[in-house]
Amino acid sequence: MAVEVGDAAPDFELKDQHGTPVKLSDFRGKKKVVLVFYPLAFSGVCTGELCTIRDELPTLGGEDDVQVLAVSVDSVWALRTWAEQEKYPFPLLSDFWPHGGAAQSYGVFDDTKGIAIRGTFIIDTDGVVRWKVVHPPAEARDFREYRKALAEI
Repeated sequence: MAVEVGDAAPDFELKDQHGTPVKLSDFRGKKKVVLVFYPLAFSGVCTGELCTIRDELPTLGGEDDVQVLAVSVDSVWALRTWAEQEKYPFPLLSDFWPHGGAAQSYGVFDDTKGIAIRGTFIIDTDGVVRWKVVHPPAEARDFREYRKALAEI
């Protein structure tokens, strides 16, 4: 079942690229979260999207107010290599096992391909989804939409 605007964001705990557990609910009351599901590390569209987020992160409202969490089914080790290569300053979370569990809880898991589709959810400090956009794996998202949505929250 897909998560809709106005729903409570399903909580999860996943390991980041360093193997450190990250729990979505830890940001409640502290920061808005831009939760970005993407198909696979090292792919062209995914690299382009996350590099844009990396480069434009300061325009989202600053690290004190907004936390980006990027999620894929890749292993922690692949995510660490990719994060180091691209110098991503935000956590890359491994939804490796149970395979795609977090993506499934948000309704953005393609069970025929075993990957997340491109889903972004902006979650307010109360843990409520305030904006979402979903695209097929081959279609990049427009970063300007993130900035606009965050400004309206």
